[in-house]
Amino acid sequence: MNELAGRTILVTGASGGIGRATVERLASTGARVIGHCRSNPEGARKAIADFPDGTATVVQADLADPQGASELWQTALDWAGRIDVVVLNAAIMPKVELDDTDDAWNDTFEQALQVNTLSQLTLIRRSLAHFLTEGGGTIVGLSSWVTQRGAGNPNLVAYAASKAATAAALKTVARAYAADGVLTYLIAPGAVDTAMSASAGADRGGRDAVLQTLAMGEMVPPAEIAELVALLAGGRVRHLSGATLDVNGATYVR
Repeated sequence: MNELAGRTILVTGASGGIGRATVERLASTGARVIGHCRSNPEGARKAIADFPDGTATVVQADLADPQGASELWQTALDWAGRIDVVVLNAAIMPKVELDDTDDAWNDTFEQALQVNTLSQLTLIRRSLAHFLTEGGGTIVGLSSWVTQRGAGNPNLVAYAASKAATAAALKTVARAYAADGVLTYLIAPGAVDTAMSASAGADRGGRDAVLQTLAMGEMVPPAEIAELVALLAGGRVRHLSGATLDVNGATYVR
């Protein structure tokens, strides 16, 4: 993917799962990468281990803090000077039952909306302002099939709602700024083989029970999502901007 050479890519949530797989995939492309993490800098440092010296860095920031996303963006921009692609991968999946206390409900939604929606919107705004002065850029949002079909368990209602809100915002940006060279994509994975999916599946009978519901009988490998991110980041499929790309092994076909 020579088109990635020299591009600077910010990947949030780079210490594990899809984020780490994405950073590792970019190591041989010639891209410069900023790998964000919250509480596992060692995982993020391992993700950038194969980059040539000076072409990748780790930035630690807490997206649960209302100022965290702005601080992340500024630190990343100070290091890079220019950012070409933003991969919005970081997310949390807090659980709350519909009959829980009001305090539990409000706390769970506050957490989900701050990390999965408000922090993402801040990064979208910062990157958009930057792209408009730099002749364009790309945003890849890691969405979820829950934004189209709802979560499989009602205790994930906060996760589903927060992810859907960000998806709507990214679609709006795609439509509004296409003529300005801003490309925006949504990847909507199904059950990916990550710790987050394991947490969601624990309430549905565990891994084996989840696998029985999947058309291929297997979860999506994070490396497949990373491959798609790399393709979109390269700018070769400009007219896919605004699209939602389902990656779920034919389990949810629409």
